[in-house]
Amino acid sequence: MTGKFLLSVVGPTAIGKTEIAVALAKEFGTEILSADSRQFYREMAMGTAVPTMEQRGGINHHFLQHKSVTDVYHVGTFEVEALELLGKLFQSHSLVIMAGGSGLYLNAVRTGLDEFPKISAEAHMSVKEMYTKGGLELLQARLKGVDPVYYEVVDLANPRRLMRALEVCIGTGLPYSSFLDSGPKPRFFSNLTLGLRAPREELYRRIDVRVDQMMEAGLLDEVQSLLAYQNLNALQTVGYREIFRYLEGVGTLEEAVSEVKKNTRRFAKRQMTWFRKDESIMWLDHDTPTEEMVKIIEEKLEIERHEN
Repeated sequence: MTGKFLLSVVGPTAIGKTEIAVALAKEFGTEILSADSRQFYREMAMGTAVPTMEQRGGINHHFLQHKSVTDVYHVGTFEVEALELLGKLFQSHSLVIMAGGSGLYLNAVRTGLDEFPKISAEAHMSVKEMYTKGGLELLQARLKGVDPVYYEVVDLANPRRLMRALEVCIGTGLPYSSFLDSGPKPRFFSNLTLGLRAPREELYRRIDVRVDQMMEAGLLDEVQSLLAYQNLNALQTVGYREIFRYLEGVGTLEEAVSEVKKNTRRFAKRQMTWFRKDESIMWLDHDTPTEEMVKIIEEKLEIERHEN
């Protein structure tokens, strides 16, 4: 037992992870790592709801807007950098908080990435040609056919994730999902994960409000400034794709905003599908009072200390 704990605050988009993570960080006197892969990029503040300095409440946040959309940044690199930072933070904190809704990035830090076989150049070229000919829709359809399990949880708007999964499927003849959950890797800290939930109607309401706030804050101008980079991986995400299409003359702005809301709801559903598979998550209602959350966490920490 290390005596060091990583408290991960997880849940679907717009559930209030940042607000709760900040409140808990103040109670425990600690710092926060962001594991939201869309908030890594400094040019994407509005469409990813990067917390303002006021919302951060004076708490040190790490891995927010530390990269450019033109940078190549993979989950493996994030794993290495996050573990290095945690090694430093645990020198002065017994508990550090990580918050985010990107399940792959959260798990990379908590339990380590899964091991995948080496993929042949032929498989890589086959999938690349598939994307060139049929675009995102063909990738989605092909993945649904060969690996319906992973299809249900992957970000269907991210071509890089879809292509990687298809490369493994084609190169090995096995579903990509069969290589997942190969077991946790050793860590120098213990994991405690808090999941935030809300009734579907409330979550969808919060999503609609957030999208409206993004538009009021200048999302249209932000997306317009990124038109030259729209094919980069970082921008293949909800909130940007829909408005890129509008700027190219497809539909009205009202229709684009409606699509953002609809696709964000779908994204939230896939996030919850991912998180529900993790039986270690302690689920609490998003509006649980902070003092009650703190009490539950402290009781869980005490149990963990005694059991180990």
